Amino acid sequence: MNAKPSVAQGTASLEALGNGRFKVRGPMDAATVTDLLERSEAAFRGSKTLEIDLGGVPEGDSAGLALMIEWIRRARKQNQPLRFHNLPTQIAALARISQVDELLTAR
Repeated sequence: MNAKPSVAQGTASLEALGNGRFKVRGPMDAATVTDLLERSEAAFRGSKTLEIDLGGVPEGDSAGLALMIEWIRRARKQNQPLRFHNLPTQIAALARISQVDELLTAR
């Protein structure tokens, strides 16, 4: 069986695609973000760059936005360039309202 390495629990997962690329699947909300953050620590370690595809996230809330900001903070601390792809509509709207949308789209 050719299983891809993944990090999962509950209804959200973080799938490692290789070369610093990851895909999140499931909601990014208060019920899932703590686990995603904990599991991302080991998954992101050692990557020169991080590219996180959020196309598998059907919904998100302020906790999801906070997780993304925390990922940015940690990536900067480790000097890892980070890019998000396919931002969920709800999280993008929250980012605009909170005036942090440029933070999420910075290259």
